[in-house]
Amino acid sequence: MTLQKNPIVDEHPANQILSFSRKGGRAMKKIVWGVMIVLFSVSFALNASAAKPFKIAAIFQTAIEEPWDGVIHQACLKAQKEMGNIEYEFTEKIAAADFEKVLREYAERGFDLIVGDAFLAGEDPARRVAKDYPEIAFAFGSEFGPVAPNFSVFDNWIHEPSYLCGVIAGRLTKSNVLGVVAAIPIGEVNRLVNAFKAGALKANPKVKVKISYIGGWFDPPKAKEAAIAQIEAGADLIFAERFGVFEAAKEKGVLAFGNMSDQNAMAPDVVITGPMWDMYPTIKFCIEMVQKKAWVSMDLGEWSMMAKGGSRLAPFHSFEKTLPADVIKEVRELEQKILSGTYRVPVDEQKPGSD
Repeated sequence: MTLQKNPIVDEHPANQILSFSRKGGRAMKKIVWGVMIVLFSVSFALNASAAKPFKIAAIFQTAIEEPWDGVIHQACLKAQKEMGNIEYEFTEKIAAADFEKVLREYAERGFDLIVGDAFLAGEDPARRVAKDYPEIAFAFGSEFGPVAPNFSVFDNWIHEPSYLCGVIAGRLTKSNVLGVVAAIPIGEVNRLVNAFKAGALKANPKVKVKISYIGGWFDPPKAKEAAIAQIEAGADLIFAERFGVFEAAKEKGVLAFGNMSDQNAMAPDVVITGPMWDMYPTIKFCIEMVQKKAWVSMDLGEWSMMAKGGSRLAPFHSFEKTLPADVIKEVRELEQKILSGTYRVPVDEQKPGSD
């Protein structure tokens, strides 16, 4: 039998290299082995690079039990769990005098993404540090705008579900008096309060809304005191923009709305629902942009809105069975209109007046 040559096999580059190596002796073998070593080294380096963890740091001015910072913290933990190969560190309860120092320490350690809240005390320090580390991505909750090339901003644009809570309150109130206990009269707080009030007035033009600011982000005793005063003035439903209200509601036998997260478990017989802020879409987007080397300074606000999955109305839990069916129907229909873009909730960041 005569073996026929296979031109495809014979002309394959690998067979040609082997043929040359046989003809060329040791010199050609060294070249082939050299090429193989280089290719192996490059492959190893690429794999090592791919295995390098993505590093996120977060700095918080309050304890993570406080809803605002707690939502950011939970989003980072979720990214670590669901996206994989992520290292996450955080520092909480940072005093104003220490804000810049802590932020610089994280930047010096080469984190890929640094997030946190810059409101009030952190606004200027956060921007100063970001300017000194242009290779790092910074994304901070802020009352102001982004700064090129690397400082992006976000906020809890949860005015839409706040409005829906107002509609519910307007329909349910028997006294036609509602209460709101909020933190500080700045834009991001005011727009939630104004949206709640606007929703209540849409549902019930006769309603009066009493509004109290406690002058800080986390002061449950003061919030409780303000809520009791509102209840004694006739309020039978209260929007708890801050912690401390639920205790007053339980003691006085009125209902309340939570804020930022699903807070029904804290007072199951009191908390009807509340606007929920989900920072995971924002954090996920930030990570992906950095990984693509496409990070630029930007306003990330749209990622906190209902259409992007960044906010929603918390579950009704047991209140699903006790709330009037027509109220739930009205709210669900409004919810769908907001999601489809056919209904726009007004944004009003002016300090609201208390009735």
